[in-house]
Amino acid sequence: MDRSEERNDAVMRPDGDESSCHQEKNNHTPTPSETSRRSFFKRMGVGSAAAVALAAVPLEPLISGKQGEAEASVVSYNSRRRANSSYLYRENTAENEYIDIGELPDNGDARRFSDFSGSWSKCLPHPYLGIVSPAAWQSLTYALQTGRFQDFQNIQVGNPGGAGFTGTLNGPMGSLAFDLEGLDSHATNIPPAPSVASAQNAAEEVEHYWAALIRDVNFTDYGSSNLVAQACADLNNLSYVRSRGSEYPYPITPQNLFRGMINSNDGALAGPYVSQFMLQPTMLGVQPLGQMYQRFLSVGDGGSDFLSNPTEYLTVESGFPPSASLSFDPTYRFVRMGRDLSAYTHVDALHQAYFIAGLVLAGIGAPINPGNPYIGSLSEHGFGTFGSASSQAGPVDAVGTIPEMATRALKAAWFHKWIVNLRQRPEEIGALLQALMTNQRPMPQAALALHHDLLNSAVLPIIYSQYGSYLLPQAFPEGAPSHPCYPTGHGTVGGACITAIKFFFDGTQRIRPLLQAAGRDVYVPSEDGLSLEVYTGSDRDELTVNGELSKLAWNITIGHGIHAGIHFRSSSYYSMLLGEQVGLSVLNDRANSYDEPFTINITKLDGTVVTLTNQNGGRRR
Repeated sequence: MDRSEERNDAVMRPDGDESSCHQEKNNHTPTPSETSRRSFFKRMGVGSAAAVALAAVPLEPLISGKQGEAEASVVSYNSRRRANSSYLYRENTAENEYIDIGELPDNGDARRFSDFSGSWSKCLPHPYLGIVSPAAWQSLTYALQTGRFQDFQNIQVGNPGGAGFTGTLNGPMGSLAFDLEGLDSHATNIPPAPSVASAQNAAEEVEHYWAALIRDVNFTDYGSSNLVAQACADLNNLSYVRSRGSEYPYPITPQNLFRGMINSNDGALAGPYVSQFMLQPTMLGVQPLGQMYQRFLSVGDGGSDFLSNPTEYLTVESGFPPSASLSFDPTYRFVRMGRDLSAYTHVDALHQAYFIAGLVLAGIGAPINPGNPYIGSLSEHGFGTFGSASSQAGPVDAVGTIPEMATRALKAAWFHKWIVNLRQRPEEIGALLQALMTNQRPMPQAALALHHDLLNSAVLPIIYSQYGSYLLPQAFPEGAPSHPCYPTGHGTVGGACITAIKFFFDGTQRIRPLLQAAGRDVYVPSEDGLSLEVYTGSDRDELTVNGELSKLAWNITIGHGIHAGIHFRSSSYYSMLLGEQVGLSVLNDRANSYDEPFTINITKLDGTVVTLTNQNGGRRR
């Protein structure tokens, strides 16, 4: 018998006499880092007794007179038992997630480079390429350590009150936020970010330079592109790629270039580059969603790449607005190249692609997860809990759960970004390279530590010939946003959201039969992006829902990262795994909130299967 059953008849209130915490927790002495987070509760301004008093405010009848008075509800229920069950559910969940994993290690760069040139520093003042004001950098880390709002207000940014998305720091206090569902952000775990000096970091930076050169090549033209062939040859020659570093497919070919996978059987590398969930039309209620997007103009059509000029780069890096601006294609098109994915992720709501994926699945009648308790019911179907295939919107519960995942995923990502790693952006590695190649004085310490794989890459002469510097050309005039690189927000949200979708839909289903039953097929965009064409590849019948979901998450995070030039591959790789951690923890917390008995299996990104259930003795009844 679990604790909720043992104590179900006792009246347990947060302000009662009986302690709900283990004795050792009551005697626990908080560390300095805990103190800053726990100060949150003091800032709330009301204690638990006050909260109970507020909840006890009597409600006047909405209808006056005897007709407005009722002795009981239509269906009688035990309100005290319900209140007690709700409290015990929350208490037990909190106790189960009292997790202290200790202080996570970083990659050592902040201690290795005393001029802070190996750490992220955008938006702070920079007197030279790759060199940040020491006082400014220390004001940032001091605020992150204390957690005090006033200390964040006193961070020395380069352009105080500056306009634009990169004029001020992007939400650093989100790294200290709490949540009431799922793992605490500080209880999640991913490896330290690669060092600036590592072969891995060099390989990822080389990949970025090639992606900048290939932004305007259609994905369907990769096989015939000489530039793509050069990129594959150069990348395969890098020591980290040759060592078969976990996040790279090997060998790199035109088919898998700028694509990602967690395991070789996850389906993300199969079929067309762009996931069907970014191409297939769907409906938001009665509003059609055609999945054609506003994109940036390609360079040959009047568009531009940005931040390849050292003076402009240094200005933007210090928090001042860019002098250039984006040029938009007047015609909406389907996603067909790296620049298109960059444009999509520049302004998307981070859960947007996954919300639409859920609508696509519902629109083509995709089967719900086999563990859904309403399958086979002759008397009811789900709506606010689970939902069912009989609803035109599919599992209605999913419609609310998918965006709900985003904020929780971002809190986890922000903790690792701001507190643990402070990893540099690819543009900052480009600045170190520019300083080194031009023999800048003073020389950033981290520039001297760059791995020889980067310095010897075949891409650098091409970049210099085309742009006149070794800075990494950016798809956005402001370059990367003003928060650190590792992990990515887009990738963490993606990992959490596709986990939620798998909870509601049967991810093992092959997608082509579902599309054909709806009068469609597996598609690729036409050369001009104005129409969709049937994909004729030999693997078109092998594509699965789970595979296209994984591909979608990779499309978004690599579109925002590698194609735009602002996130490393490893940042995307581990962000998706982090997001999956978050998603599973949220779903696990919610399991006992459902009154319907269920057991649902989800295939994780690594190919293993996890079971979520409320039938193992933990249900309230």
